[in-house]
Amino acid sequence: MYSHPSADASVVSQAIYGANVGVVGEKEGWLRIRTADDYIGWTPKPAVRIGQPYAATGPIAEVQSMFAHVYRETSTTKHAPLITLPFESRLEVLGEPVENGRWLEVRLADGRTAWVQTGDIATEPKRMTIPETLEFAKRLLGLPYTWGGTSSYGYDCSGLSQMLARRRGYTLPRDAQPQSEWSGSAPVEPKDLQPGDLLYFGASPKKVTHTGIYLGDGKFINATTHVTPVVRIDDLKEEYWSKLLVVARRIK
Repeated sequence: MYSHPSADASVVSQAIYGANVGVVGEKEGWLRIRTADDYIGWTPKPAVRIGQPYAATGPIAEVQSMFAHVYRETSTTKHAPLITLPFESRLEVLGEPVENGRWLEVRLADGRTAWVQTGDIATEPKRMTIPETLEFAKRLLGLPYTWGGTSSYGYDCSGLSQMLARRRGYTLPRDAQPQSEWSGSAPVEPKDLQPGDLLYFGASPKKVTHTGIYLGDGKFINATTHVTPVVRIDDLKEEYWSKLLVVARRIK
């Protein structure tokens, strides 16, 4: 998603495959869209299928692996994948699993039928506890930092925090500053930090530019460009981070 209807404009966010969006404007081959978290940006018109909501009702499969190949038949060797989907992508389910439960037939957003391996998906994804969320977060270590990223192809800092909160059943705002002011969380003193707390960094509480999730023992996980541009674990004791920490919050 771009700030203006041009590939040369700045990136503002990302809508993953199969996400339902609202169209709020159109200009010269571009659509202005609104995502489920009320974020607005421009995307090329061919990237959007106009019509009924996709994977909104009926049996749904959600990708639980970091990435899932989707195939034209129940084979990983006959043909290349039709598409590779990131974590949290949703698919419409067409029937029961086959071949000893290994494969599930799905309908893609463009109407084609395809097959996904059941080991890559969940039909009833469950909310995670805080310990489960933090353990899952460690599976993301090394994924590339991507400005505007909200998927396992690459997260930015607030996209990562938003996704991890979503796994617990909460909908955080998209960007770090509004996240740090979100009414669904309460302030926490740094000395009282607990695993799962939200950390916000910047010049002041009104100029937040970065966020992470507290793991415990002074460590936190974040998507950052500091030193190495990846999802990584850092230490609040490091001067770089300690002088920038301005807000800590706990989801109510």
